[in-house]
Amino acid sequence: MTRLSQFLLPTEREPPADAEALSHKLMVRAGLVRQVGSGLWSWLPAGWRVHQKVVQIIREEIDAVGGQEMLMPVLQPADAWRKTGRYAIDELMKLKDRKGADMVLAMTHEECVTSHVAQVVRSYRDLPFSLYHFQIKERDEPRPRAGVLRTREFIMKDAYTFDRDQDGLQAAYAAYAGAYDRIFERTGLEWYSVESDVGMMGGSGAHEYMAPCAAGENEVVLAPGYAANLEVASADPEPLDLPEPLPEPEPVDTPGATTIDAVAQLLDLPAGALLKAFPIVIEDDRGFVLVVVRGDHRVNEIKLGNALGAPWRPATDDEVAERIGPPGFIGPAGAGVPVLLDDGVDREGGYVTGANEADRHLRGVKPGRDFEFTRADVRAVQEGDTVRGQPITIEPAIEVGNIFQLGTRYSEPLGATYLDEQGVQQPIVMGSYGLGPARIVAAAVEQFADEKGISWPRALAPWDVEIVALGKPGSEELAAAEGLYRELRAIGLEVLLDDRSAGPGAKFADAELLGVPLRLTIGRRSLQEGRVEAQRRRGLEDIEGGVPLEGAAEAVAELWRTLP
Repeated sequence: MTRLSQFLLPTEREPPADAEALSHKLMVRAGLVRQVGSGLWSWLPAGWRVHQKVVQIIREEIDAVGGQEMLMPVLQPADAWRKTGRYAIDELMKLKDRKGADMVLAMTHEECVTSHVAQVVRSYRDLPFSLYHFQIKERDEPRPRAGVLRTREFIMKDAYTFDRDQDGLQAAYAAYAGAYDRIFERTGLEWYSVESDVGMMGGSGAHEYMAPCAAGENEVVLAPGYAANLEVASADPEPLDLPEPLPEPEPVDTPGATTIDAVAQLLDLPAGALLKAFPIVIEDDRGFVLVVVRGDHRVNEIKLGNALGAPWRPATDDEVAERIGPPGFIGPAGAGVPVLLDDGVDREGGYVTGANEADRHLRGVKPGRDFEFTRADVRAVQEGDTVRGQPITIEPAIEVGNIFQLGTRYSEPLGATYLDEQGVQQPIVMGSYGLGPARIVAAAVEQFADEKGISWPRALAPWDVEIVALGKPGSEELAAAEGLYRELRAIGLEVLLDDRSAGPGAKFADAELLGVPLRLTIGRRSLQEGRVEAQRRRGLEDIEGGVPLEGAAEAVAELWRTLP
């Protein structure tokens, strides 16, 4: 019997002093988690029950699309990570064993699983298949925050598909996308799938699964029929009435005006009528490049990196002064360096740009006439932009899962190949699919909590029903509560019995904080009336008349099935 009098549930009246995210505050207050150190958390019994509810939903749906569960170690030799080029990642935990060998604490398991597959797959007949596991990941996170949302150690489900070709990968990718859709529907979360950047994982395409909430560190761009992470989102910029180009650029004195706002104010123009110059150095033979966006826009560094296809860095002030002119007054006309012009800049406008001279700008500058350029979409979208004529919105969200088309990103450096029907050696084509149970738990807290505490979706709650017994030990009320507990357990419901000697106020407060979907209360008056008081946690809605004590188990089960 799960008696609260014997259960470790250390609830707190006040949240941690450093807690900002709602899930951080409530998960600590409700006795679900406790902090060990920066970014390191223990899951206490009630919290672990929720975590494992998520794990089981994931396991069932991944099994349904053919995933084969296994387990790989967290501690791994560094050799494979060097071969894939990921050993240099700053967030990768690195160490040496007693013999001095370089080791890593894995943050994902592409290297490990690909190495296994390279040893066992020989022929096209061995493909396709899919492997997955639930395993601890380690990440040297520079800024752990928000409780279990951004940590240095966490459990993740990562799955991998292995196919003969791109068509096979597309089929596997679609199957996993369908499984993810079903997983998130079952959790009860609000969610959406968005286009995303492949990041350190590499590959040719990726999607993220996002749960909207105020604590989210990601920003998602939404429009009817469109959803993308802000890192990769594209949209049509808000149009502006621009001045006509002048017959030729005209110098104008702008003493001390080194910012877009200062120049716009001085010349009485909207910021979008100026061009913003962002000098960079590409770490290949292209070298110095001037990236140019509209003055009211900003460069999206992820999109810029993808457009360049190579690492880059901002140019230093000394480099800018030597190659172009004084920082704060540079522009593309006469810059003498290649110009990458954002797609959001209207070719026909007469813009104001830096003159590459101190305290001076040019107006009436026309792209193409006054400077040559190449085009790319490198700006961050913003409110006021549109997609297919529909205005976008940008809202914060928690990333709770991701899927990647890895292609041969890992199979080629690690020698994972097969012989095709003609006996020709081919690299195995891979996909990677991650889900974070802890993030799903935190997202549920964020989305459904109220001023009293957590309000779990039915599928994730630590228990289905909480019984609050108001009687003292040996009382009829407590005996009736224990009898109802046994009846509910017998029909398959998971039940928590609050049999503590605390007063009604403390018991109700803890029940509201913990957030079990259905609360049943048995006290002297309700027992005399032959009924059980009932309350839905979502909305703190009392069930009028409660539930008759006679035959209560079936009535409670029916009521529970109606809960969100």
